[in-house]
Amino acid sequence: MPARRLRSNVEYMREALRLAQAPRAYPYPNPWVGCVIVRGHRIVGRGFHLGPATNHAEVEALRQAGRRARGGSLYVTLEPCCHYGNTPPCTDAIVKAGIRKVFYALRDPNPQVRGRGARVLRSRGLVAKGGVFSRQAAEANEVYLKYRATGLPFVTVKVATTLDGKIATRSGQSKWITGGRARQRARALRAENQAVLVGINTVRADDPDLGPRRRGAQEPWRVILDSRLRIPATARVVKSAKCIVACASGAGAKAISQLERRGVTVWKFKGRRVPVRRLLARLAKSGIISVLVEGGSAVLGSFFDASLVDRVYWFVSPTIVGSRHSRSAVAGKGVAQLSLAWRLRKPAVETAGDSFLFRGNVSRWALAGP
Repeated sequence: MPARRLRSNVEYMREALRLAQAPRAYPYPNPWVGCVIVRGHRIVGRGFHLGPATNHAEVEALRQAGRRARGGSLYVTLEPCCHYGNTPPCTDAIVKAGIRKVFYALRDPNPQVRGRGARVLRSRGLVAKGGVFSRQAAEANEVYLKYRATGLPFVTVKVATTLDGKIATRSGQSKWITGGRARQRARALRAENQAVLVGINTVRADDPDLGPRRRGAQEPWRVILDSRLRIPATARVVKSAKCIVACASGAGAKAISQLERRGVTVWKFKGRRVPVRRLLARLAKSGIISVLVEGGSAVLGSFFDASLVDRVYWFVSPTIVGSRHSRSAVAGKGVAQLSLAWRLRKPAVETAGDSFLFRGNVSRWALAGP
């Protein structure tokens, strides 16, 4: 392939990747997808996916291109679908529009597609080539990739500690460890996830809202781990209209009924404690595939111990509180050897007011691709 055309392919897929991130609303449980239609080295159509029950990126780009799509090439960040869901197959629309070549970044891990989309296009006489900017596309779709591979949501942990790793003083005081800018940055993370999860001790101690508190921002589900169903009916999360409380077998029917009358969704699990892996699986089946875990320390420990953490956002305030009796950020069993410690992949540091934010992935989903 001539160097000029190769450079163009890179430019077109880069534009498709940019479009994939264009929607303000998160498309979960669907993937981020962007698409461009090219004819005669010119982009004649652009499109991106807005979420369930909306047109896929390919259809939007084809609509914009119109007749100019015939004989052209299509660049898309994910393999075109070939099955009926909420919308018809994109492969049918591509063939009907007269596209001759399709370049896609990632093979779709959806069992209903998984290579079939490309095979359908080739069987209709089109060129279908994958792997263009695959790593970048994987990074953009790490949430979707994990969900399709495991049936579990992508789990992000958010922590705010002092310089010596504490989330509260020895008397239990925790407001506020970080400054206003750091807290604003942390609240923005809530709008980037479909659900925010905390334990009942956090609810009873702080009565948090768990919302982004920003006009126009996406409101997440509030998920509360509450084995014995001790959540107050007056808690702010109960009033949020998007609250799921997970309890264990010992929770009484009367308490469940009272919460449900207030609009709370109550999920009851067998056993004495809520099994976090089964809870995550149920969230995923409900279409919630991105979860932000905010604590407390016992909850964070349970997620790390079960190897369920994918990404970490760790805010560090330049303060020291001391004392072995002050609360550490992550409880649980932990590790006995440093070689087994969880390490951030592709770590990055940024400032947030007078605090620092350390962020990075623990899992391999974005780094290794599908």
